[in-house]
Amino acid sequence: MDGRPDELTWHRVKPCDGGACVEAASLDKAVLMRSSLIPSATLTLSRDEWNAFLVAAKAGHFDAV
Repeated sequence: MDGRPDELTWHRVKPCDGGACVEAASLDKAVLMRSSLIPSATLTLSRDEWNAFLVAAKAGHFDAV
């Protein structure tokens, strides 16, 4: 993996409720996601998986979650 999670620049898409935010950090070949409540637990997505997630999110597939 390129860079440790504590050395990455984490981004939040928008303000979050009660401090529970989804954050993302970019690597060369992957994207990491984590919750601001548990920053040590990360999910690694390939670029293809990240793009598929964004398409689904923009289409409203997660609106009920």
